[in-house]
Amino acid sequence: MIKSEAIIKDAEIKAKALFSEIECVSLVNQKKVIDAFRDNKVSSRHFTPSTGYGYDDISKITLCQVYASVFKTEKAIVSPIIASGTHALTIALFGLLKPGDSILSITGNPYDTLMKVINGDNIGSLKDYNISYSSIEYLNNSPDIKIIIKRLSTEKPTLVFITRSRGYSLRNALSIDEIKDLCKIIKSNSPNSIIFVDNCYGEFVDKREPCEIGADVVVGSLIKNPGGGIAPSGGYIAGKEPFINKISNRVTAPSLGLEIGSYNATYIPFYQGFFFAPSIVENAMKTNILAGFAFEMLGYETYPKASVMPNDIIRAIKFDNESELIEFIRGVQYSSPVDSYVVPYPWEMPGYSDKVIMAAGSFIQGGSIELSADAPIRVPYIAYFQGGLTYQHGKLALLESVDRLVTNKTKKI
Repeated sequence: MIKSEAIIKDAEIKAKALFSEIECVSLVNQKKVIDAFRDNKVSSRHFTPSTGYGYDDISKITLCQVYASVFKTEKAIVSPIIASGTHALTIALFGLLKPGDSILSITGNPYDTLMKVINGDNIGSLKDYNISYSSIEYLNNSPDIKIIIKRLSTEKPTLVFITRSRGYSLRNALSIDEIKDLCKIIKSNSPNSIIFVDNCYGEFVDKREPCEIGADVVVGSLIKNPGGGIAPSGGYIAGKEPFINKISNRVTAPSLGLEIGSYNATYIPFYQGFFFAPSIVENAMKTNILAGFAFEMLGYETYPKASVMPNDIIRAIKFDNESELIEFIRGVQYSSPVDSYVVPYPWEMPGYSDKVIMAAGSFIQGGSIELSADAPIRVPYIAYFQGGLTYQHGKLALLESVDRLVTNKTKKI
């Protein structure tokens, strides 16, 4: 047996217990989605396009209600015209905050692309509108509770920002129970602060979502988990009705809110993607866990550790040098159904402070619920591996990438 095949086979054996847990979570979430479709009486009439102002667009209205039902929130905004997760987060922040308000991020800095939205100079950022920002770094891979309590008690920030996933960092993603504990701390020490969660990469990983356990607003992208690999674009914002109403005035215009906004194409991908999402996330999580066991067997550090249930769909893998990192990324691209012939190189990507290399041979451009990998070219050399519409595809991609790394190590010896 080829060494890479033996490694993947052994990794699958080690992953069986975690796979079983994931299947249970997927079943619970699938029931939540089916119940939401049933409760909101989804039918073929909800798939029809709209034009012009989009008044009484029943497809849009019902899709928003389905998301609110699944995420256990009072209201939701779901829109195909939201361009990305960063765009959704930006709309929500500008909807909730006004000059003189403040943001405290208690999970370190958010994802790279959002930092310029917050702190950019003369680009229409929150900083340009006199909205202040500060953050609290992690302590030993966990939120620094003592500092959080101190800062909340003295500063009383307008909005407390929580990033569920790790972004380009080595910290573990937050579990739902950890978010629940943070929400209790926030409400105890600064009860008027808005608890705002960037939920990207975390939807359907647990049986519960952040607004079920204390968050006020939750935001994500449809080309990640909830789009199920089918939604071609879009984002969602869900939460308490007063907050969503304020945000809706930034989706369109003050006083118009969600009353207008058309989409002259079928809504089928957005409903169908959401229906598939629990199962697709299950596949992505299994691929994530398989990667953890396989690369730890090769001697690499992975985050979280392979034996620990991940709290999002991302697997961080620490490589020894830049060439190993690039070879891994290229193995993922070669295994992709789209653009498999393309050879990725590091490049200056808009919104990022370092060169980035990406494997993204996906049907939906940038759809990171599909199998993909990316990495900033900086020390330590960390690749962020995520997604997988099918477990079989994830397994084949890992076979290819492991084989490349094993071959390269053998050549050097």
